[in-house]
Order: sequence, then C-alpha cells, then structure tokens
Amino acid sequence: MTEQNRSDPSTPDRLDPNRLDPNRLDGLRALVTGGASGIGLATAQLLAARGAEVAVLDLDPSGAGAPLLGIKADVSDDASVREAVATAVARLGGLDILVNNAGIGAAGTVEDNDDDQWHRVLDVNVLGMVRTSRAALPHLRRSAHAAIVNTCSIAATAGLPQRALYSASKGAVLSLTLAMAADHVREGIRVNCVNPGTADTPWVGRLLDDADDPQAERDALNARQPIGRLVSAAEVAAAVAYLASPAAASVTGTALAVDGGMQGLRLRPAEK
Repeated sequence: MTEQNRSDPSTPDRLDPNRLDPNRLDGLRALVTGGASGIGLATAQLLAARGAEVAVLDLDPSGAGAPLLGIKADVSDDASVREAVATAVARLGGLDILVNNAGIGAAGTVEDNDDDQWHRVLDVNVLGMVRTSRAALPHLRRSAHAAIVNTCSIAATAGLPQRALYSASKGAVLSLTLAMAADHVREGIRVNCVNPGTADTPWVGRLLDDADDPQAERDALNARQPIGRLVSAAEVAAAVAYLASPAAASVTGTALAVDGGMQGLRLRPAEK
C-alpha cells in the first residue's frame, strides 16, 4: 500500500480504527521477542486473546504454549534473528505488529560492571531491538496496520540507584524509539515504547531473592511507587496491546509510562 492510498479516505481499509472494536486485533499478525516469560509472555497471551496470531521469539520458547507459535532465537545474533523472523512471517502469512521486548538486567554503579558486561547488556537491550526491527521492517511495510512497540523502562527517565548500566541501555531504547518513529512514520509504521516501573517479573524476583532481606527489599520497591505496589506484567501488556492496536492509529513517537505514578508524581510523606 502506497503513502497516497494510505491517506486517501476513499480507500477501504480492513483495519480502519473507526470500524473496529478497539479491544480486538483480529486479522493481525504479531511477533514478540522475549515472549516466553514475564512481560513478554503476558503481552503475547493478551495479543492472542484479542484475536491476533502471535509468534514468540525466545532463547527458550518452551514457556510459550498454544496458541502461541514459539521460535528459538538469540537477539544478540543477527543470523539467528533473521532466520527466526523469516520463519515467523512464513508461518503467520505476514507481519503487522512487532513487540521488541527481549532484554536483560544489570545491577550496580559505573564501578561495578566490567566492559564485557556493558557490551553484553547493550548488545541485547539495544542492538537486539535493532536486529529484530531491521529484519521485520520489509514485512511491516506491506502491512495496512504496522506498529512497533519497544519495552523501555522508568530507568530511561528517572535516576535509579544501582542501575547505571541498565539505565544507559534503556535511555538508548527511548532515543531509538523516537528516531525510528521519525524515520518510518511516512511509511505508515508507528513506533512507540512503554516505560514500566518496577514490575513483578522473574528478573525482579531473582534480585529480591539475592537481597540480604528479600521482604524488606520488596517493601522498599513497593513504597517507591506511589500506588504502593509493583506493576504487574498484565498491566504492562495492556499498554503494549493498546499501542499495537488500530485504536492507537494516531499515536507514534510516544513513551507510555506504566509506573504507578513513579515518574510524574511527587507525594508528601504518608501520615502515620
């Protein structure tokens, strides 16, 4: 579909947001990286529940049960990504939605992570999105409703202690999202990201397990977010599903915070 007939109101569009239930994704084909656990799995399951056909790319796709299509892939390896995306597109019959969710964490100040760890985290969290997007773009250009949603973080917009490397990687994801949105808007491809606060995911669970006092650490993380609890994977998935849907047809270059008010609110101390 050309730019001209994308904007021509006389052109019928099977994905016209004015004629669709905004909660449905029927007829759309989606690809979710890191989709076999945590936020990625919650997102893949929600997209499928709303009618999309969904493929999951993961180092271990066994956690993605039916109706999800699990495909083994390593986002740090370009050949692996290209092969997996090609397989997914062939099985799905095309591609409309890409969710760049695969990522890894890191704890510490700038003194605590060596060069190898910096290279590894940036390679997965930033270049992983580059590789997957690069492989997916030729297919997304053929879609009548093309959307990319990147999983970013509150760490991109707020200074968090002991998260120097992770924050740097997510700051890059935020900038990358805006640049991609500008590059591809005239091709009819929307690009947005979600910025979760501290979410109740397996990675956070492992951090808590390693703490000297896991319950005290969980209480501190809960208290850091104005709503008084961790964000759930399902809540982040709901935001991704909105940005990926035809209901968000006019939304691009946006970072949607799902952080319990952590970024924007400045509350007084609770009264005792």
